[in-house]
Amino acid sequence: MVGLVVIVHCIIKIWARGKWIPIVQKTINILLGEHSCNDIVWWSMILRKIDAVIIVVLLVVSTIVLYKAGYIAPILLPGHSTLPTTPENNATVPMVLPTPPASLIPSYRRDVSAVDEGIHFDDLRVSREWWYFTAVFNDTASNLRNWGVAVSFAHMARGDLFGTNKPDLFVVSLLGNGSEAYGGLINKQHYLGILRQGTLIAESPGVKVQFEDSWAEGSYPGWHLHADSQDIDSSNHIVIDLQYQAMSLPVWTYGPRAFNDTGGEFDSYVILGCEITGTVTIDGTVFQVKGTGTHEHSWTPHLILRASLKSWDRFSLTLDNGWTIYSTNYEPTLEALSRHDPFNSFLITPDQGNTITELKDVTLTVTQKDEKVFPFVKMPSAFSVEAYPSTNMSYLISQSLLYGSELSLSSDITITHSTNKIWKFPTYLGMKVGYCVITGTLSWTDEDGTHEMPINGVGVSWSMRALL
Repeated sequence: MVGLVVIVHCIIKIWARGKWIPIVQKTINILLGEHSCNDIVWWSMILRKIDAVIIVVLLVVSTIVLYKAGYIAPILLPGHSTLPTTPENNATVPMVLPTPPASLIPSYRRDVSAVDEGIHFDDLRVSREWWYFTAVFNDTASNLRNWGVAVSFAHMARGDLFGTNKPDLFVVSLLGNGSEAYGGLINKQHYLGILRQGTLIAESPGVKVQFEDSWAEGSYPGWHLHADSQDIDSSNHIVIDLQYQAMSLPVWTYGPRAFNDTGGEFDSYVILGCEITGTVTIDGTVFQVKGTGTHEHSWTPHLILRASLKSWDRFSLTLDNGWTIYSTNYEPTLEALSRHDPFNSFLITPDQGNTITELKDVTLTVTQKDEKVFPFVKMPSAFSVEAYPSTNMSYLISQSLLYGSELSLSSDITITHSTNKIWKFPTYLGMKVGYCVITGTLSWTDEDGTHEMPINGVGVSWSMRALL
C-alpha cells in the first residue's frame, strides 16, 4: 500500500513538471515491442529510483512505529541522563509494576456455563451450595472509601448446623475502614417447596437466588446483587445494591473441573477483579460506591460431612497496587488428608483476573484467636501465610511455568473487626466475617532480575470453626 502511494506520488510530480510525455512514449514502445536498449535501461533506472524511495519510506515508517511502541529508546545528547521536559509534555508517566510469572491455566478451567451458575443442591447427591459476593470500595470516587462488604446465599447440609434444622444461611456484612461493623449472619428453615417455598430459593440457568427480601440474579459477565439486613442487625438497617461486571473469565479452583472438563457434584469457581458500582444505604442514608469485587460459587456432595472438616478460612483481598488475592484454606479432620490440600487455593492477579498466578503449596497458620466457640475452640483473629509453587504432580499443569522463578509469598493477615455468629449447644459451630489487613512481600526472579513486591491491602475474610 505504501509503495502504491509512493508510485502515484512520483507520477504526479513528473506530470506536474511536464515530463510525462516522454515517459508515456517510452512505456508504449516497450509494451508494443518497438523499443531500444536505451528505453529498457532508462525504464529500469526509473524503477530503481522508485524502489529506493519505497525502502526509505518503509524505514522511516517502521522506525516511527517501533519508537511509539517503546522498542526504540530516544537518543540522548552527551551529558543528558533524561529527556528535557517541555511545557507541552510535562505529564507524569505512570510507573509500570513488574508482574509475577503467570500460571498455565487450561481453557477448560476458564469455561463456565449458565447451567454451572445455577442451582445444584436440588440434586440428591449435592448437600450444600453457596453463592458468595465480596467487594472493597477502593475507587477514589467512591463514598465509604476502602470499606468492605460480603454477602452470601448458602444452603448448608442438614448436619452442618446440627440441632437447628435450619440449613438456609444468609450472610450480609458491611465493614468500615475504622471499626464500623453492620449486619451479620442468620439461618432459617428450608422448606421442600410442596406447600411452602423457601427460605432460600434458587433456580437455573444463571444466578437466580433469593433469601426473603434479598436476592442475586444475572449470568456471566454481569450480576445484580440486592441485600437487606432485615432482622439480622437489630441496631441498624442496611441495604446493599450492587452491580457486578466481570472483567475476565472465571476459573475453576477445586473439584473435577479444576483438573478436566467433566463436572460433577463437587466443584467451585471464582471470578476475580469484578468492577463494582451501586449504592449502600445505612439507616436511610444513601452512599454511592465503586470498587473491586469477587464472585464465588461452590457446591459439595453428601459424602463430605461436617465431621470431615475442622475449619475453613477464605479471603478476598484488594491490594494498594490494584492487584487481587483470593485464598481458601480447608483443614480436614484427618491429618493425612491435609497434606494433599484438595480444596485449597491461592490466586494472585495483577490485571483483574486475565492472568493468574496460582500457588498450591500454602501454609496458613493462625497466630491469634479471640471469641470461644467451645472451651477448646476459638475463632481466629490473625494469620501468617507462606505460599510457594507446589511440586505435587496433581498440580503440575498450573505450577509448571512457575518452577525456577523462586516465587514465594510471605505475609500476615490481621482481622481488625468483624460480624460473627456462634451456635452453642448442641451445634458448637462459629462463623466470622471480618475486615482484614494484609502486609507482606511477594518475590520472584525473571530475565530482568530479582523482584520484591510489597503486598499491602485490605479485604474480607470468612472463617468457620467447629467442635466436631
